[in-house]
Amino acid sequence: MRSGSKAQSRVIVRIASAAVALSVAVMVTASALVSGFKTEISRKIFEFWGHLHLTDRSYLLTYEPHPVRRDLPFYALLDTLSGIAYAPADAVSSAPVRSRGGIRHVQVFALKPGIIRTDNALEGILLKGIGPDFDWANLWPYLQEGHPIALNDSTPSREIILSRQTADRLEVGVGDKFVVHFVKNNAQTRRLFQVCGIYKTGLEEYDRKFALCDIRVVQELLGWSEDEVAGFEVWLDDVRDMNLYAEYLYDEVVPSEMLVLTVREKFPAIFEWLQLQDYNEVVIFLLMLAVAIVNMVTALLVLVLERANMIGILKALGATSGRIRQIFLYQAAFITANGLFWGNLIGLGFCYLQNRYRFITLNEADYYLSYAPVHVQWPVWAALNVGFLLLVLVFLVLPSYAVGRVSPIRVIHFR
Repeated sequence: MRSGSKAQSRVIVRIASAAVALSVAVMVTASALVSGFKTEISRKIFEFWGHLHLTDRSYLLTYEPHPVRRDLPFYALLDTLSGIAYAPADAVSSAPVRSRGGIRHVQVFALKPGIIRTDNALEGILLKGIGPDFDWANLWPYLQEGHPIALNDSTPSREIILSRQTADRLEVGVGDKFVVHFVKNNAQTRRLFQVCGIYKTGLEEYDRKFALCDIRVVQELLGWSEDEVAGFEVWLDDVRDMNLYAEYLYDEVVPSEMLVLTVREKFPAIFEWLQLQDYNEVVIFLLMLAVAIVNMVTALLVLVLERANMIGILKALGATSGRIRQIFLYQAAFITANGLFWGNLIGLGFCYLQNRYRFITLNEADYYLSYAPVHVQWPVWAALNVGFLLLVLVFLVLPSYAVGRVSPIRVIHFR
């Protein structure tokens, strides 16, 4: 009977250790997946759109806003900002907040809506005019075919870069030509363009809207001079400075008729979707923690009941209940640590394999990515393991008091 009881206790202890391992593996994997989604999707948006947009206020109401002159004094100032210390007017503390970095790059842009017409299709498009200051390094990761637009000094280029989604719907490729129709001065006008490149960011709801072309073509269609643009796109050294720089530029640098928008404000739907993943991560953590705690509590109670004779003898020899509780808590900590080891091995192993082979694929139209990205944040991983171990041990303190209910007289009498 005694050997059967010990065999059952070993099974329960192994189940508890396996439950801890499974919980930790799921938590590590969930944390890496959520971090991967946030990192990769944010990187796509920031690389392609920048961190801040400086435009005329009418930009919120129409894609043909009032022009902003690029020769304003603040434009030259932006590239020189290597860091700021600024206290917003509505801040709780008056102490200035120092930025982690400066402004890395600034470029101008202009927008003009039009309709692409080919032999087979019609497609609405928003031309984004770019100039010589355009940072092609941000587009290279997404340029699937072709080459950058050749921006000549003498005449505006008629080359255009389309998204993969738009090119497929229009059934055009690199080298093909088509006509784009515009409205200019309440009259219809058109321009002939040639496809020089095709890009794909995976953000399809935005890819299908935008095409890149020479900014001088857009300026001519809008009736603007070469010094007039729709606004400025700003890239920062550190994305965590985005709100600080937005407030600083709006309050201290740009003219009062201009607006400073962060990319989060410009594309709120994507960032709200990413924020929802944080709540999912918390729910998964709580569920896995509850599973591990319930199993460890069960295992500890089984250990106490199985070792009742030993507890009685130790008490008869003078050992206190507190000292005996420590023995069982050390045993529980060992079981938890063993589960942590195997759980981390499984979780990190999965992350490595997924990062290397990308065997879990996704529908890019729904998730903005073609595969499930993983990104292990090592400080978060360390805090997860330490916090998990401490929380489990804290919840095991109460059931460990079952040691005090063991009577040495009864145990020894029925031994």
